[in-house]
Amino acid sequence: MSAYAYYPGCSLHGTATEYADSTELVCQTLGIELHELDDWNCCGASSAHAVNPWLALGLVGRNLHLAQQTGLHQLLLPCAACFARFKETQHTLRHDPETAAQVAYVVGAEVPTDLDIEPLLAVLSQPEPLAELRAHLLQPLTGLKLAPYYGCLLTRPPDVTHFDDPEDPQTLDNLLRLIGAEVVDWPGKTACCGASLALSRPDLVHDLSGQLLSWAEAAGADAIVTVCPMCHSNLDTRQNQIRHAHKGDYHLPIYYITELIGLALGFDSDRLGISRHVTEAATLLAQKLTPVPTPISAPALTSLAEVSHG
Repeated sequence: MSAYAYYPGCSLHGTATEYADSTELVCQTLGIELHELDDWNCCGASSAHAVNPWLALGLVGRNLHLAQQTGLHQLLLPCAACFARFKETQHTLRHDPETAAQVAYVVGAEVPTDLDIEPLLAVLSQPEPLAELRAHLLQPLTGLKLAPYYGCLLTRPPDVTHFDDPEDPQTLDNLLRLIGAEVVDWPGKTACCGASLALSRPDLVHDLSGQLLSWAEAAGADAIVTVCPMCHSNLDTRQNQIRHAHKGDYHLPIYYITELIGLALGFDSDRLGISRHVTEAATLLAQKLTPVPTPISAPALTSLAEVSHG
């Protein structure tokens, strides 16, 4: 089992609990041990760096210090927006010693710049989890046509994130194919949904998210798959607003990759949180997938606190 310091971020403790639940369940099943940081704080995504750069650096700097206290060198983040903020901060501190010293002063402790900061997609795609996934695959998602959506933060800027191809990433595509789904070719996989404008310019969010939904439907996708809770929120919860704004009539399910991997591992959709989506997402699965004859029960999911202190 591989061990990672784990930063869930605010969304996974709030509006994206289904992402948190499915992430923890899938990681435990695939041998990925998560140690949630004690007393972590918001990283400031996505607005802090726009209004107060020092605050943005300090917020992440404190979390990097907490990650160092776990004694683990690898830090896992499920949220693409959090991942972007952590990588931007690490990049700044590595290349600007004066700023690094000031951030350490504000944090009141050493801020490490050498941790391996990994998005969940990268960890799931390591050889050991992939082998576990192949070995425990109970319900291939055969028949589902899916649009993989990375969003605009996970792969860019490439000299900072160092993850996948910035224009045509394949990590999510390959995971979806591994669990039996058909991946559609569409132009929206790294386009912006307008997440940071959700409160200030909802009209732009309607345009950007509506464009993504339109592209996915035109490509023949049954659903969109994402790894970002902010993207999921825009695409899942705003389809009704987009209809009222007369910018398209969409009813497209939006899944997290961990929910679909959990299904492929044989877990019940309710246990994975799919019933909590705003845009109805369970019917498509019932129509397309062959039920598992004997569904496995969710294992007694070891709490992260228990893992951390066990």
